[in-house]
Amino acid sequence: MSETKVDVESRSHHLSGYPPLAAFIASDRDRTTLIYKRFDDLAARNLLYLQSELAELRSKQCAFDQEDLAADLETKQYARNFADFRRAEKADDQIQKDLWKLMIKIRETLKECREALIFESTLASLPSPSKGNQTASKDDPFPTLGGYSAELYDDIDDLVALRVQEDQDRLTSFAQKHLAFLFSDRKRSGKGIAYASDRAISTFIAWFSTFLAALLLIGAIVVLYMVRSPDWRLGLIAAFTTLFAGSVGLLTNARRAELFAATAA
Repeated sequence: MSETKVDVESRSHHLSGYPPLAAFIASDRDRTTLIYKRFDDLAARNLLYLQSELAELRSKQCAFDQEDLAADLETKQYARNFADFRRAEKADDQIQKDLWKLMIKIRETLKECREALIFESTLASLPSPSKGNQTASKDDPFPTLGGYSAELYDDIDDLVALRVQEDQDRLTSFAQKHLAFLFSDRKRSGKGIAYASDRAISTFIAWFSTFLAALLLIGAIVVLYMVRSPDWRLGLIAAFTTLFAGSVGLLTNARRAELFAATAA
């Protein structure tokens, strides 16, 4: 009796591979799932090859220049007058034809190399995905690819997130990492994948920061009004100043100069 291969995908009515992976990436409203492979090793090797190719072409160009240096006046004229150079090339002067082909090759390779450098510069400015997003991309039931593509998302240092997030404060980063379950988007969550809304987290952080700032300000005014002892007042002023500086330093992304200015004010 022959064995029948069970088609798990048909039973679950779920096709794994590119279709669900593309749907998963496109489903995130916050665009945090726009994560792709950098292939930094291939890009680096490509740039090295282009550099070496240009170095070889430059050596050939220098060889032509040395030949022109020892040539007659007519040949030297080709090196200083582009119109004469083109006429000689079109007149089937083999040396000038070879030089023209070399120039075209240098132009094309140089353009390709510089475009690759600009692309790499742009890519280098894009951030890596957060560890949470990268971990989610590897956990089941995330739709994975097969073959050599199965390891595309393993190395976080070789991934790029196309959505450039604003410079987040420490409180927002903490909420995204440890409190994301409180901001689950139930409309989009399903099939074992839970979405946390960045918009909901940002709204919560805005309200919490406003409440904390008001609490410190009003609390300081009320407490200092009720306390009559000068010694206690000095201690409370120092305590509230420390609390304010700590809240600004820990819960925001303020720089040290901004922190000192806010505390002094």
